[in-house]
Amino acid sequence: MANPRTYFEKPNPQSKRWYVIDAEGQVLGRLAVRIANLLRGKQKPTYTPHIDNGDYVIVVNAEKVRVTGKKATQKSYMSFSGYVGGHKSEAFHVRLNRHPELILERAVRGMLPHNRLGRAIYRKLKVYRGPNHPHEAQKPELINL
Repeated sequence: MANPRTYFEKPNPQSKRWYVIDAEGQVLGRLAVRIANLLRGKQKPTYTPHIDNGDYVIVVNAEKVRVTGKKATQKSYMSFSGYVGGHKSEAFHVRLNRHPELILERAVRGMLPHNRLGRAIYRKLKVYRGPNHPHEAQKPELINL
């Protein structure tokens, strides 16, 4: 039984901050963990697992993310349309050239809860291919990893 004096944080949209992360030269999995923790708010002392009190994260230079070992040639991303013969497979280096934002988004999405809360948290992630982003009005803080 929970302590009757246990403090549970209330959802507070005013406490959300904006962060910018430069993905240039960062390892994909390690970067995705840091992003997922910021999105969930695990760095805050008021972290509550069932409340979305995380921050917004903007990732720039997504095309310059790297992987270790032979993953650049061996890792593949699969999708299925639901139709007969609708299975598609794409190698990491091909997807990196075609749509690098999807690589980082999928890595972070897999680290979030797979429910309504996780979908709400995922919407706070903004990933961009180049060094520019349209969120200057929010005055985001740069995070050095």
